[in-house]
Amino acid sequence: MSSSSPASLLDVAQRPGTPPMLRTEATGDAPSWVAEHRDALRAFVAEHGSLLVRGLGLRDAAEVGAVFQRLARGLMTEKEAFAARRSYGDGVYSSSTWPSNQPMCMHHELSYTLEFPGLMLFACLSAPTDGGATGVADSAAVLDALPPELVGRFEREGWLLARTYSDEIGASYAEAFGTEDRRAIESYCRANAIAFEWQPDDGLRTRQRRSAVVHHPVTGRRSWFNQIAFLNEWTIDPEVREYLVDVYGADGLPFTTRFGNGDPIGEDVVQLLNKVYEDHTAREPWRAGDLMLVDNVRAAHSREAFSGPREVLVAMADPVRLADCSPTIELSSP
Repeated sequence: MSSSSPASLLDVAQRPGTPPMLRTEATGDAPSWVAEHRDALRAFVAEHGSLLVRGLGLRDAAEVGAVFQRLARGLMTEKEAFAARRSYGDGVYSSSTWPSNQPMCMHHELSYTLEFPGLMLFACLSAPTDGGATGVADSAAVLDALPPELVGRFEREGWLLARTYSDEIGASYAEAFGTEDRRAIESYCRANAIAFEWQPDDGLRTRQRRSAVVHHPVTGRRSWFNQIAFLNEWTIDPEVREYLVDVYGADGLPFTTRFGNGDPIGEDVVQLLNKVYEDHTAREPWRAGDLMLVDNVRAAHSREAFSGPREVLVAMADPVRLADCSPTIELSSP
């Protein structure tokens, strides 16, 4: 089967506004089906950015883990998480803990780290009654739609992520770094160009400067690759933002983003970024048993607000180094 092209092997359909979808039947053995079609599935995602596979009938975390293992070249352990997840072991996680009535805007997973997943894997075990789709947006198309002067500034300066870790809101530093050992955290930060400052209340503040535009490690195509909009304070619900600023101060927000030189990013810029993302979003409501593959550099992904129970498992696969993506700024602690 490896000699067949992805298009001829996989009967993929796509309606306007939806991601490419493959309808299939795994005859009760999804891991074997995935192993048989692995090369074609990966080739399709490399060419098109994402693929939703419907009809596998995925039933539990063990089966999902087996499917993920067969698709990936290697599963990653998450570091620097912005929100807590439940771990199912062997690189399989729950979706990020995030209020169901709040959307998670478009982003590229771990795009603020020096090593990030090249492939994101999602599997739906329980679909919500309303909303909750995982949308995708082509990062090259988003880049082309943004104002050249704004892109130029971000290419010159990069973007800055500022975080304040505490046990009260967002991920604690123990959850983000996988340890409570301060020396281990400091060592990690130094090795990963992250400026850090311990707070009197036992909290931690960090700042890291990263490229906003990278080149795909395989195709070389320029991509808008960051979490500038998603992790910015102006994307937070206005009432929640007002509360956080009132309680923790403007410098104590769990996370926000800035221009690479430290200047604030205005609400108008964040609204523009999210508008361009929305104009290029493809979405399809989840059904229980679905599988989705997303090229993490080629495509951003999001999560809609939802109601009802939603269980979507996630794996971060095929690690890619930022240094291999032709970053536009030199790496240094801010």
